[in-house]
Amino acid sequence: MMKKAFTLLELVFAIVVIGILAAVIIPNTNRDTLQEAAIQLVSHIRYTQHLAMIDDKFDSTDGNWYKKRWQIIFGTSNYTDNKVAYSIFSDSATASTANPNLSEFAIDPSNSSKFLTGGYSGTLYTSDVRANKKMNLGLSYDIYTITLSGGCTGQRIVFDHLGRPIEDSVITYTASYKSGKLIQSACIITLKSLTEGDANISIEPETGYAHIQ
Repeated sequence: MMKKAFTLLELVFAIVVIGILAAVIIPNTNRDTLQEAAIQLVSHIRYTQHLAMIDDKFDSTDGNWYKKRWQIIFGTSNYTDNKVAYSIFSDSATASTANPNLSEFAIDPSNSSKFLTGGYSGTLYTSDVRANKKMNLGLSYDIYTITLSGGCTGQRIVFDHLGRPIEDSVITYTASYKSGKLIQSACIITLKSLTEGDANISIEPETGYAHIQ
């Protein structure tokens, strides 16, 4: 009885298929989503600072001009189970509310049809085509919580025209600065992943320099 064996063509075909599967599977299994999320967030913190420095909100005719400073705010996305997301905005409405409306989000510089928000509860759903889904850290990177500690508290960072970080909402200010609110020590932003642990981002006082620890 003749034994069955693979032909050379069959062996080559099998090797090609295995190579294709490896090329697809291996990058996905090695993906460090926590690091990706941290790198992206640092980039957006720096962009928020950049906007604050090039778009000085000073207006001698508006006594509340300082409430319009650029800021990055963390919150929930209003996406099914309210995943962690963040947004970049300037509170430019006639009556400042400390929360963004649709006209106040920064425009995504890589796609002018999108806003720099991962979705913000009560304003824009992540599922909306105008949202930047990558900024929904829960949906895109399995981040389940973000905490601010060290030199900052709350859920936002505001930058002045010199790029200096301010730790809370300026909505309560009665002047351009409030005593003790310019960040005096490093602000630590901690991302907690469902699968990969924690990552810490530091925003330095005075310079506002953001980097991964």
